[in-house]
Amino acid sequence: QVQLVESGGGLAQAGGSLILSCAASEGTWFWVDMGWFRQAPGKEREFVAEISWSGRTEYSDSVKGRFTISRDNAKKTVYLQMNNLKLEDTAVYFCAFQKDGRNWKYWGQGTQVTVSS
Repeated sequence: QVQLVESGGGLAQAGGSLILSCAASEGTWFWVDMGWFRQAPGKEREFVAEISWSGRTEYSDSVKGRFTISRDNAKKTVYLQMNNLKLEDTAVYFCAFQKDGRNWKYWGQGTQVTVSS
């Protein structure tokens, strides 16, 4: 059973930076999309960013210009570099692998990101 393990969450001040990592426990992921989502308290989970197998990236408007998604296929890992963090970035962040239409097959367990003033 493939597991996605996230790391790098924690507490940051507004204007600061964090980098999240998500590594797969097994498998080969060269030809799949990878993505990040987040869920704030009392809100639905929302799309943050995704990177295709070819390296094409997409971002939500709320993080565009501040967050950068990247991947290392050899390490089975996707990253999310988060700069200029805002209070509204506070959420549990989830990674996802293998997009199928609008659905994603594999999900991480989530990592908390808290931004304070």
